[in-house]
Amino acid sequence: MSTTDHETAAAWLTQEAHDRLQAELDSLIGSRTHISAEINARREEGDLKENGGYHAAKEEQGKQEARIRQLQDLLRNAQVGDAPADDGVVEAGMVVTIRYDDEETERFLLGSREIGATTDLTVYSPDSAMGTAITGRVPGDSVTYTAPSGAQITVIIVEATPFTG
Repeated sequence: MSTTDHETAAAWLTQEAHDRLQAELDSLIGSRTHISAEINARREEGDLKENGGYHAAKEEQGKQEARIRQLQDLLRNAQVGDAPADDGVVEAGMVVTIRYDDEETERFLLGSREIGATTDLTVYSPDSAMGTAITGRVPGDSVTYTAPSGAQITVIIVEATPFTG
C-alpha cells in the first residue's frame, strides 16, 4: 500500500496525532461553505468551458472532499492511546530497528503515516511489504520479503520498542 492509498485496516495513533487529525477534519468540514461560495462566484463569471477559476475551485473541492473521507475513515477505525506492550513483538505502534544483509541498520516507526508529523522517525505502514513481513516477529528473527521493485530483501529484527511520541 502506498502513502496515498486509502487505509482500511485499524491504524494505531497517539492521542496527539488523533487530536491533530480531528482538528484538520473539523477545519475542512468548516471550510466547505467557503469552497461552495467560491465555486458559485466563479460560476457567475460566465462561460464555464474557459473559466479557469471555476475549474480550479472545483478541483480544490474534490481534493478537500477526498481528504475529508480519508480522515473520517482513518479516525473511525483508529486505535487511539498508549503504545503496544513492551514485549519485543513487532506490531503497529512499535519503533523497530532492522539490519540488512550489508550490516546497515534502520530504525523506524511501524504505524500510520499520519503520525509522521509528530516524529522525526521514518514511518512505514504495517500494510507495506516490509511491514507485513515483520509484523509478529521478534528480535533475532530473519525475514525475507519482496519489495515493490521485485527485489528480495532480507532483514533481521534487532529491536522493537513501543513508540513514546
